[in-house]
Amino acid sequence: MTFRQNHLLGIEHLHPDEIVSLLDLSDSYVDLNRRDHKHTDKLTGLTQINMFFENSTRTQASFELAGKRLGADVMNMAMQASSIKKGETLIDTAMTLNAMHPDLLVVRHPHSGAVNLLAEKVNCAVLNAGDGRHEHPTQALLDALTIRRAKGRLHRLSIAICGDIAHSRVARSNILLLGKMENRIRLIGPPTLMPSEVSELGVEVFDSMQDGLADVDVVMMLRLQRERMDGGFIPSEREYYHRYGLDAEKLRHARDDAIVMHPGPMNRGVEIDGTLADDINRSVIQEQVEMGVAVRMAAMELLCRNRGLIPGDAP
Repeated sequence: MTFRQNHLLGIEHLHPDEIVSLLDLSDSYVDLNRRDHKHTDKLTGLTQINMFFENSTRTQASFELAGKRLGADVMNMAMQASSIKKGETLIDTAMTLNAMHPDLLVVRHPHSGAVNLLAEKVNCAVLNAGDGRHEHPTQALLDALTIRRAKGRLHRLSIAICGDIAHSRVARSNILLLGKMENRIRLIGPPTLMPSEVSELGVEVFDSMQDGLADVDVVMMLRLQRERMDGGFIPSEREYYHRYGLDAEKLRHARDDAIVMHPGPMNRGVEIDGTLADDINRSVIQEQVEMGVAVRMAAMELLCRNRGLIPGDAP
């Protein structure tokens, strides 16, 4: 099993064989998580600290559950009430954390690059749970696992990523990962929600859902990231849904067996029709949530292996 990283800060530096190794291990944890007894002692005696400077439901719960199922001691730090609010710098926080001797540090931060800075200052494995508009690597990995299990492969597929590309770290990580695995990537959305560097990403760009969804295998919808918008990027939510919201009519342009994805939280009736989101024949949104726990378990195990904290046997 090939995985050479000491941190998981992004997809950019992962080699395709490392992605495959992590997904293969994740598959075994999917099986474990579906059993009556869902726990293993892989990380017994190790400490995991979760630091979320931004609100999160799915990601924080998923990382917490992943750590506990691996047997780690898991602590969630309430960053809204932390010393950061009293003026402490991120570097000082890192020094304080070092004194606690954690083995795994899971960080979500509103500023791009903040997690990388922490990784340079602490003596433990750091996992990026999302930093600004930069990356969200475990989301891309769980999306990849969902696609691979639904389609039987993760290469040479046609995949459409639709909506607010400009503000989405999920989109950036998925573009990097899916590109490394030789997929054809289409970005669909209004020009105001496309990143300025879109021409450098090796993707096709469409401002029409009908054209962009033609014969795709996977339709990945994105949330409108209003908290990152500082201007009028769309005329109205009603107009946005009319042009870019996914419904059954637009989905008919994709392949008959195309799957529908969304990283959550969903704005029903804005990015996606609620009935379609709940359609078990097309939507794999709930599967994405399930895959998230398995992927985060695999990532934490592999990082601890590389640091010599646990032996390198299979789960």
